[in-house]
Amino acid sequence: MAEVALSGLSKSFGATQALTDVTMTIPDGSFVVLLGPTGAGKTTTLRLIAGLDRPDAGDIRIGGASVMNDTPAQRDVAMVFQQYSLYPHLSVRDNLAFPLRSPVINLPETQIAERIAQVAQVLRIAHKLDNKATQLSGGEMQRVSIGRALVRSPRIYLMDEPLSSLDAKLRAELRIELKRIHTDMGATFLYVTHDQIEAMTMASHVGVLDHGRLVQFGTPRQIYEDPVSAHVATRLGQPRINLLPADLFPGAPVRATQIGLRPENIEEGEGQEAEVLRLEHLGDQTRLHLLLKGQPLVTLAGAHTRLSPGDRLSIRPRAPLWFDAEGQRIR
Repeated sequence: MAEVALSGLSKSFGATQALTDVTMTIPDGSFVVLLGPTGAGKTTTLRLIAGLDRPDAGDIRIGGASVMNDTPAQRDVAMVFQQYSLYPHLSVRDNLAFPLRSPVINLPETQIAERIAQVAQVLRIAHKLDNKATQLSGGEMQRVSIGRALVRSPRIYLMDEPLSSLDAKLRAELRIELKRIHTDMGATFLYVTHDQIEAMTMASHVGVLDHGRLVQFGTPRQIYEDPVSAHVATRLGQPRINLLPADLFPGAPVRATQIGLRPENIEEGEGQEAEVLRLEHLGDQTRLHLLLKGQPLVTLAGAHTRLSPGDRLSIRPRAPLWFDAEGQRIR
């Protein structure tokens, strides 16, 4: 495995600037998630590291050495795509063996068999090795797709939204599997997603991209509790942070135009009166949808709250976040 260091990375496609001056270090053995909406530059970053595209400026170093003049094969990385990209006429065993039989790697068949057996055990698909790819469920096909990357034992695994085409139950199961695989292997993962749950549950570090710029890099907890901007604050948290006019509550600092309140940072007590619009009962908790001076917001209540639509309650902020007119954090 290896550390990956990006320095001043920029890339444009015609008039579209995909990445601008991205500098980031992916520590050896870490699970880094790139988070951002469509068009933020996440996939472009993966493709530049893999060598599928070439940057306009900047440097990429893997294991301390620049790979700018290396081919994709020489970089020794493995990429897992959103779609399964399996060979339907081949068995699971042969799909897993395919990269190991390439001219670049060309392992002896005995070693190929050993690696396949190890990876199949890790992914829990050993009983499917003789099945054709077309005989697998969606979750099993994605496990095989991930397995084709794992058998290679590359220096870094690049994953481009590998779970986004699966249903919610399979996504939850494979999130746990991927985290377990990462822990067991001690591998370096760079994982692209727009799903904040994947970022919060799997990542050791999160990089938030906005219009091709890396706007914050840190642990999920740091990103969640100490965002540098309103954009970053909205990337993590379910339900999303409430962004409201700063003058709804007293105590706004100079230049503040917005107050950011996580649902758990709104508490009952002497403050501003709000009306309950509706409730969402989620088993262990209840989401309260409130209206405060014409502004909708969401907060949390206990599972057995006695509140009903139309009720009124007094609320106040706890540890609010303040943002200026450009959405930058005011500390």
